[in-house]
Amino acid sequence: MRGRTTGVQALTSIAIRAVSRSFATVDGTLPVLDRVSFEVPERSVVALIGPNGCGKSTLLRIVAGLLRPAAGQVELDGAAVTGPDPRIGFVFQEPRLLPWRDSAGNIAYPLELAGWSRARRDDQVRDLLGLVGLREFAGARPHELSGGMRQRVSIARALAMGPSVLLLDEPFSALDALTRERFNAELLHLWERTETTILLVTHSISEAIFLADRVVVLSPRPGRVVADLPVGIDRASREANVDTLALGQTATLIRRHLAGATDDPTPAELTAELHRRQRERPVRIEDLGEPAWFDPFGPESGT
Repeated sequence: MRGRTTGVQALTSIAIRAVSRSFATVDGTLPVLDRVSFEVPERSVVALIGPNGCGKSTLLRIVAGLLRPAAGQVELDGAAVTGPDPRIGFVFQEPRLLPWRDSAGNIAYPLELAGWSRARRDDQVRDLLGLVGLREFAGARPHELSGGMRQRVSIARALAMGPSVLLLDEPFSALDALTRERFNAELLHLWERTETTILLVTHSISEAIFLADRVVVLSPRPGRVVADLPVGIDRASREANVDTLALGQTATLIRRHLAGATDDPTPAELTAELHRRQRERPVRIEDLGEPAWFDPFGPESGT
């Protein structure tokens, strides 16, 4: 995958050093982040989890150079981030596509802004549409696509400039549980092929454990790092035991630091659901169908 489709960016590490941020309000200032520090080594996946309002999305925007920290700094390979950087791709919670452009046009937009020639843009867009399984929908506008297909276009657009860092702000939060599991599995396949460094925000403990090498837990606002936990499970075992990830030791530690501030069900609810599934039959990733890149139910025809 590295090459024409993803550019020739070198591998990149992220260092977040004592970052603080507050926002002005009618009553004064609202502190959102307080001296947040952690690192994301090159080509690793780190999940950021914490209660609502603790500054997770704000931190992602600071890493992307879209917001300036009040104190501290973010570094890419040792150089301070002072503004948007072409090495960084950002996928938001909502696709945020331009409604008057088709899929190919949305993916091509950052390439146009960067001054790429028409021929070079066309080659890159064709490759990216193939990567996310949407070549047949190159001419479809956002209102003609399903929610999952729109998010695929958003991911392809984030990859257009060949970033070495991918920031994900709960991109699959609006999807149903079954589709979300498939998208998470395919996101890992994408990561393996593109050699990106990934920092993602999630509210789901099981999603964090499934995707990440480490899970960084933030406190309630103002967000502070209260835990930085390695996921001591190899990726093959995670895929084979996806239903039990929220019941393991790592999940227990995360839940303890979150003090219940998560979208996941309680351990008792998880155990009951696991027993119900086991009575029916064990469910594994491979039971959900053959991988078809962001398409768990076969070819989509839009909505």
